[in-house]
Amino acid sequence: MKLDWRYQHQEVDVVIVGAGAAGGVLAQELSDAGLSVVILEAGPLRSTQKDLASDELAMQSLGWQETRIVSGDDPLTMGHNNSGYGVGGGTVHFTGVFLRFHESDFKTRSIDGVGEDWPIHYKDLEPYYNRIERDIGVAGPRHFPWGNYHGPYPLPEREALSPNAEMFRIGCSKLNIQTVVTPLAIVTAPFKGRPPCINRGFCNQGCMPTSKFTTLTVHIPKAMESGAVLLADCMATQILMKDDLASGVLFMHQGVEYRQRAKLVIVCAFAVETPRLLLNSETSRYPEGLANSSGWVGRGIMPHSSYDVYAKFDYEVRLYKGTPVLSSTQDFYATDRSRGFARGYTLHAHGSRPLEFAKGIAGGASNGAPLWGKMLRETMLDYNYYGRITMVGEVLPYAGNRVTLSEEKDPFGLPRAHVSFSYGDNDLRLIDHAVDQMSAILRAASGKVEHIVSDTAHLMGGCRMGNDPEESVVNSFCQSHDVPNLFICDASVFVTSSGVNPTNTIMAIAARTADYIIDKASKNELK
Repeated sequence: MKLDWRYQHQEVDVVIVGAGAAGGVLAQELSDAGLSVVILEAGPLRSTQKDLASDELAMQSLGWQETRIVSGDDPLTMGHNNSGYGVGGGTVHFTGVFLRFHESDFKTRSIDGVGEDWPIHYKDLEPYYNRIERDIGVAGPRHFPWGNYHGPYPLPEREALSPNAEMFRIGCSKLNIQTVVTPLAIVTAPFKGRPPCINRGFCNQGCMPTSKFTTLTVHIPKAMESGAVLLADCMATQILMKDDLASGVLFMHQGVEYRQRAKLVIVCAFAVETPRLLLNSETSRYPEGLANSSGWVGRGIMPHSSYDVYAKFDYEVRLYKGTPVLSSTQDFYATDRSRGFARGYTLHAHGSRPLEFAKGIAGGASNGAPLWGKMLRETMLDYNYYGRITMVGEVLPYAGNRVTLSEEKDPFGLPRAHVSFSYGDNDLRLIDHAVDQMSAILRAASGKVEHIVSDTAHLMGGCRMGNDPEESVVNSFCQSHDVPNLFICDASVFVTSSGVNPTNTIMAIAARTADYIIDKASKNELK
């Protein structure tokens, strides 16, 4: 890619670090409003036709592959399952599941006595949920029975379901568990130049036909049409400061250091790289890193618990067939104290490619023993007979789960991120309950449960929003308490994790932040 350097020696209105779910929305909204915008993205700009492939192994490169140091009682597996690399970020390889938070997710402390309350309510994001779902063509059921929003969605639900999704619905029905066809950011009819999904099923490897939404094919091109400049393969290394204000971003491209001056800096680099960049930007005035007077930069990170349960059937399920997630339930989403824990989870019928299946069961046999050699080969021969259910479980925020800087350096000479994570007691009780329910559903559908795979997905927190500058990093509009022209807008601002996939909420928060910035800019009130 030949870079557009038109603003290299100029001060732009906005520089955005990260071209994922949040960065893409902000880039389009701000450039449409007439602001000059430069987007820095550490990874490449890919072509959906030339650079994506129906190849499970090769497309691991869509996730961040640089080394991160992990520790804790339950060290996280970093990479493809929780972060993106390249224009579009994680939206290039996510499953397309597009669900909203419930009102209770914003008030866990007030309602359930755990976690912390957000400084915003569901009603604050509702118009942005509506806008995002309409703009990208979310397809879903006419009636969604849980939470605040009950449908209908902009596009009709998927008609043809995978055998795994049908199995899930049968098992749930026998146990009187409600299910729906999953709301997806995958179009079911021609929509703004995007063709309807043909059920190829390679959503996690990137959607070559562009039926699945990604900011790579939707927001970033529109932002560039409005004048935004995209600089891919440009690794941000430091946020620059002048007179107590952010003045731009230092970045590397092909071994050469550059700087982009800007009136406003917005960091949208994900829940690991965002804290890492802030901590790496310490100055004599900010010796603990930028925006960190509270000490909360890097703290309170939360993955979703994402255990998988596999069962073997006496008929072919063929987990590779169709869009990975096509049926879900949130019957276990709200707190029920009789279960012995607070909060809850979503269950998805979730397909699996052969490599994912093999990697999972190799270390996650239900008897606790690894599955290797002859046993693994023989199990893989029966791959077509397995069904799978996965959970999206809420993990509570703990200050000790955090991102810090390690002693080890990366190729840019920067300290690598050190990610420490341990489950709390409530998290573990929630996981046990979910595994029991998933196992019961599979058995009700006539399956024999054979493999329980421990896993996590997504990652949130690390720069949480709040009204109190001593207990949070940004305000309710993602504006730093410490540096008024520095915004942090991605999953790192999440206060709690909820029990639902985060992309819709990330994008809604970004759209709300964009409106705030545009309004303040029009009044010259950003500094």
